[in-house]
Amino acid sequence: MKTLGNIIWVVFGGFTIAIEYFIAGFLMILTIIGIPFGLQAFKLGILALWPFGRNVRKDEDSLGCLNLVMNIIWIIIGGFWIALTHLLWGILFCVTIIGIPFGKQHFKLIHLALVPFGNKIE
Repeated sequence: MKTLGNIIWVVFGGFTIAIEYFIAGFLMILTIIGIPFGLQAFKLGILALWPFGRNVRKDEDSLGCLNLVMNIIWIIIGGFWIALTHLLWGILFCVTIIGIPFGKQHFKLIHLALVPFGNKIE
């Protein structure tokens, strides 16, 4: 069931979200300072490409103020706009009963799009 959900996800919007993450990651990696942000964008792009069956949890080993600073910078350089994209797709999917699971996935990814540092993808 997870595989079927992921295939439908890729066809109906998951691919465009993943491309958005990958483009953002490539643009951020162009500078040395942006490498950690680009790597995080690639991780989120892979999650956005195949989200069903994956879990996101708080990483207990990475507590500290560095995550806070990195998340603030992330929100400023693009996390806000990616979160808006997830919100738009989530609303569009929740219009139909069949699309509600996909809309819920987008709503789950909004939090991760805003504050990705300090979270672990399993």
